[in-house]
Amino acid sequence: MKFVKKASGIALAAMLAAGLTAGCGGGGGEKKAADAGKEIVVGVNAELTGNVANYGKSMLSGFELAVEEANKAGGVDGKQIKVVTADNKSEPSESGNAATKLVTQNKVVAVIGPATSGCVAAEEPVLTANKIPLIAPCATAPGITLQKDGKTKPFVFRACFIDPYQGDIMAQFAAKDLKVKKAAILHDSSSDYSKGLAEVFTKVFTANGGQITTDEAFLAKDVDFKASLTKIKATNPEAIYVPGYYEEVSKVIKQAREIGLTCPMLGSDGWDSPKLVEVAGKEACNNGFFTNAYTAEDKDPVVQKFVKAYQGKFNKVPDVFAMQGYNAGLILFNAIKTAKTTDGTKLAEAIAKTKDLQVANGKLTYDEKHNPITTALVLELKDGKMTLNKKIGG
Repeated sequence: MKFVKKASGIALAAMLAAGLTAGCGGGGGEKKAADAGKEIVVGVNAELTGNVANYGKSMLSGFELAVEEANKAGGVDGKQIKVVTADNKSEPSESGNAATKLVTQNKVVAVIGPATSGCVAAEEPVLTANKIPLIAPCATAPGITLQKDGKTKPFVFRACFIDPYQGDIMAQFAAKDLKVKKAAILHDSSSDYSKGLAEVFTKVFTANGGQITTDEAFLAKDVDFKASLTKIKATNPEAIYVPGYYEEVSKVIKQAREIGLTCPMLGSDGWDSPKLVEVAGKEACNNGFFTNAYTAEDKDPVVQKFVKAYQGKFNKVPDVFAMQGYNAGLILFNAIKTAKTTDGTKLAEAIAKTKDLQVANGKLTYDEKHNPITTALVLELKDGKMTLNKKIGG
């Protein structure tokens, strides 16, 4: 989903990719052997420990449900799916190492994850060099599927909407639904995800006649936000946009209410974690709104079928990252069935042609940039629960 600390991790991954041979790649003998065997080995590169472990664990659990369902139904193209996991520890540099292990040691035919855009960007050179498809369930930074010249990377896909889309939606919602005229922004200056969302929100909100009263910044892992919030309070905003991750956002919301800021708090899909309400408190979260791709409260029968299956396996309600991990599995398995091979190049071509595929939150079709055309929601926090306020598209 997000874009964090990418530079050093990408550089290291590129060096690792350069050291791998084509024999590990999508057209090599290993893949032909995999086609002939009884199993299809798929890697999951996930944030299982570290700063955003909640994202990675949820993503993995959703994918595991998709695997279980596929295997119980006889497998994919007549073969059982075997999952191999690697922990990137929520660090881009570790993501490159994890991808290298999955390629060289585990001989995977495709990789699901990571959850964050920075970690996806760090592993991508390794997988592209070896012609192994990568499906990022929740990496929302636009650049992860594109080369520097703007061309689409042939082996990189995502299963979620991109940041500009949700930034635009929240700005429109603030201006037109909440009738906000003046908004402040508090963003994470160490995160391209947060910075990009703040830029889009500002552009769209001002185009709708709104005014940004101030744009304050913090750094990932900060714990005290009262100085910035006090500056924001002095500008008398009618809403505050805080695009970021639940770990910092939960503290921002709590401290905002403590200093008397009662206006709506607006955010992005990085808010989606039970930890947000646990840390901030139910009452503090009231009058909070954020963009997302899914809620278990959606009464759509397709959504409820997924929720019931997930609850049956894990005994808890799935969050958006679980849903996107599940969808990534459906996308991959459909492509394997269509391509009738695990050859990386042919498999990537099959993924790119995905059209009107039924997934957990609706139907999904890929555009020319390997971004899915899908549903977006505005969720409202009420008494500690995430409720559906508005559904857009899909």
